[in-house]
Amino acid sequence: MKLKIIKPKVSIESKFNSEKLLKNLERYGRVCYKSENKITLNSTRKFLATIIKSGHESVIEHEKITVRVVCDRGVTHEIVRHRIGSYSQESTRYCNYKSHGIKVIKPFFFIDKKKYKIWRETMIVCETAYNKLIELGAKPQEARSVLPNSLKTEIIITYNLREWRHFFKLRCSKKAHPQMREITISLLKKFQNRIPIIFDDFIITKDETLSYPFYVKQL
Repeated sequence: MKLKIIKPKVSIESKFNSEKLLKNLERYGRVCYKSENKITLNSTRKFLATIIKSGHESVIEHEKITVRVVCDRGVTHEIVRHRIGSYSQESTRYCNYKSHGIKVIKPFFFIDKKKYKIWRETMIVCETAYNKLIELGAKPQEARSVLPNSLKTEIIITYNLREWRHFFKLRCSKKAHPQMREITISLLKKFQNRIPIIFDDFIITKDETLSYPFYVKQL
């Protein structure tokens, strides 16, 4: 048995200078008001904060960010429902998992040992069935029919900044699937660290829940 049980992870793939990105947004946004003459070294944060607070979010569509997410396929089925974006995902049609073994994402909510045991045993059964089908000559796209929802997958996601805000509003909510929130809360924290102002009005509470749209004035 080569089954590997792993945890989900996220990373920002785009290489960018945060200050330059924000300054670009200010330059684009000020065209609407013909106030380019008001651009100074310290004008960016206040301008963008005002733009976001007023709901004029089309301005932030001019910049995009690409991320890499490793999670289970159940989560990616929800992610790709977001229309305004580009996706490149690990394909179960073309990837043959027999030689390297199947990887599955550990459900963090199965703390109870009995529940976790049932889940793990089921993953082993799925892996065994997949390998036997491949040995019998089935193609990966045929054998994948027995792969579980917990199968690890890797997906590259590109959204403009406005769509990232929309994504976080929906997918960090208490109503979102717990495994979705497991990755989105972590990703939102990375965005807040790398791109100030744009995501400052998203408040992550101590119990890892999202409070929105209360705006935080930190200018």
